[in-house]
Amino acid sequence: MKPAEERVEEAFVTGVRALADVEGGGAAARLGGLAPAQARAVLEDMIYSRQADLAARRLRADGRGYYTIASAGHEANAVVAAALRPDDPALLHYRSGAFFLHRARMAREAGGPEVDALRSILLGVVAARDEPIAGGRHKVLGSAPLWVLPQTSTIASQLPRALGMAFAMRQRARLRQAPALPEDAVVICSLGDASMAHSTAAGALQAAGQIAHRGLPLPLVVVCEDNGLGISVPTPAGWIAAAFGARPGLAYFAAESEDLGASFAAARAAVEHARTRRRPALLHLSCVRLLGHAGSDVELAYRTPEELRRDEARDPLLAAARLVIEVGVMTAAEVLELRARARAEVEALAGEVADAPGLADADAIVAPLAPRSSAAIAAAAQVSVDVERRAAFWGARLPEREGPLPLAAHVTATLGDLLVERPELLIFGEDVGRKGGVYGLTRGLQRRAGVSRVFDTLLDEQTILGLALGAGPLGLLPIPEIQYLAYLHNAIDQLRGEAATLQFFSRGQLRNPMVVRVASFADPRGFGGHFHNDNAIAALREIPGLVIAAPSRGDDAAALLRTCVAAAAACGSVCVLLEPIALYRAADVFEPGDGRLLSPYDPAPAHAPIGAPRLYEDEPRDASDGLLLVSFASGVVLARRVARRLATTRGVKVRVLDLRWLAPLPIEALTREAAALGRVLVIDETRATGGVAEGVLARLIDHGFSGPMARVAARDSFIPLGPAAYHVLPSEEEAERAAAALLERAAVTGREC
Repeated sequence: MKPAEERVEEAFVTGVRALADVEGGGAAARLGGLAPAQARAVLEDMIYSRQADLAARRLRADGRGYYTIASAGHEANAVVAAALRPDDPALLHYRSGAFFLHRARMAREAGGPEVDALRSILLGVVAARDEPIAGGRHKVLGSAPLWVLPQTSTIASQLPRALGMAFAMRQRARLRQAPALPEDAVVICSLGDASMAHSTAAGALQAAGQIAHRGLPLPLVVVCEDNGLGISVPTPAGWIAAAFGARPGLAYFAAESEDLGASFAAARAAVEHARTRRRPALLHLSCVRLLGHAGSDVELAYRTPEELRRDEARDPLLAAARLVIEVGVMTAAEVLELRARARAEVEALAGEVADAPGLADADAIVAPLAPRSSAAIAAAAQVSVDVERRAAFWGARLPEREGPLPLAAHVTATLGDLLVERPELLIFGEDVGRKGGVYGLTRGLQRRAGVSRVFDTLLDEQTILGLALGAGPLGLLPIPEIQYLAYLHNAIDQLRGEAATLQFFSRGQLRNPMVVRVASFADPRGFGGHFHNDNAIAALREIPGLVIAAPSRGDDAAALLRTCVAAAAACGSVCVLLEPIALYRAADVFEPGDGRLLSPYDPAPAHAPIGAPRLYEDEPRDASDGLLLVSFASGVVLARRVARRLATTRGVKVRVLDLRWLAPLPIEALTREAAALGRVLVIDETRATGGVAEGVLARLIDHGFSGPMARVAARDSFIPLGPAAYHVLPSEEEAERAAAALLERAAVTGREC
């Protein structure tokens, strides 16, 4: 067989030429409501999209292009763009080139932003640093001015964000925030039929149906572009309609992309349903996949020539051309002239961008990951206390008048004051509303702030994070709560694949600020077992740009929470606050009743810069031996006890460094204190493999520290129920033995030298 590129091009030209004698003038109703000028514009963008796909193949063959997943066969999604407005947010499937081109056209014709979508697509193909949205980091369909959020997902992970954005529109309106979008905007999210089988899609669609069932507005249109294949695996014929055609709360619309008029009519009906009724809709658009999955895909390895010919005969581009010719919008000669002009323009543009420079160094690549400004965060963290508003919120129970408070109460008080100070702030999660959370940290906040700002969600972490992902780009500041650390792993890709990538793939033009609060680490005295005592955070630490904070005392919890909120507000940072369950209501450090973990609440606390640790000193000033104990969260209490005993019984000069920030690690302070004391012991309540200690010790080595180092970490085990947990977690005795061994080993080494 000829190459697919040649086959589809020849079939299109031959098919149009066969219509040369057709006299237009057929029933205009066949356009499904498209005006003749619209139909012509849609066909033009479909043709340009096809030519861009073919140019990508040629660039790849020449060794100058890097991305060849084509929109070919899906070009009818241009009518979905035509059914929308340019300011309806769109999260697009990667085969949506024609949609993107038509969105840019509509915005331009409406007097909106001028976006050269075709050039953007081709610059993305060659990974050019001047590509307007991702800057050469990936070939994505995206534009901040066009409200097209860049997506790289093939597993429907953008769908929870789309749901969250549709839901957040109502929250903005109820909070009387200046609208980022028109009040009747709808959110569009497109994905393939194979992605509909993913648990992410199933959960998001179930959530959409339940929200609609509750009578809450959710102006969301999900477009399933069904080409019957997931790379090489067929989707069973009729499955999408059978599985999603009668879902509660989800209106179903369907069309064959070969019928351009019917596709537009179905798209317009789905959009109008979402826009006027504020209810979710699913548009099932049957497509074909032409040109294979990608440039390296050999379709004949899993499809027969007959199957390929059958799909190529269903080319929606040829069907659209036939329609406009038969209706009389264009002649066959005009269509062929348009195709020739498009090919020439795209070929010239491809040649122009082919040698565009790419990203030159690692610093340029990672620059958008975490564009934090210390000065901007410090300014945003400053508190100007509004006495009257605070009094109205708290009533007679101002938290600073409650005396010394434990960590949990500091978090509650800080959340309340943040609600007073920041009208755009939302707090939500499982049980956080009327109940006030499993541990009571949000108790009373809904009553004081209202259900629009503090509310319960479905028991689904994916949806919780999706709500945050959707709210942030609309100018809201979400603080979602995840009930337990283990539950976060159910939805970690919402942070890894969506939250952390938006600024990266938009060069910081788009952002999704959020602060995720997570009840974390082990507390054998409370709820038991793995899901309530998880100590694994490696999946968080590997996410580029993520800010991770872990307090060990109440005043620090308040300060770190405020800093995270300031970083989210000022710089769009994605932050996670790991709250140690074991310390929520702990009071003592050394002896029962010493109250060293309690402190008065300060409504205007000092700023705690990202990456700044806390240092404790219990040391004889004239001691010769030195030791730095490094820890975080509950481990700090253990470290302080060990430090006091070492200083008292062995005359050792000991300091405890509370990391407070697990990402980024406080490297400067770590290396300075390690050099001053000469020996380092890390006490780590996370696991030995993938735990925090690994990162601390590796970074010390990276920065030139060559002194003796050791660690005490949790075993590589899930946390068991009850007192058995203490057998796999670090203990004071184990830490003290490790410190003694480290000091002895260092002393012997010193004598040998």
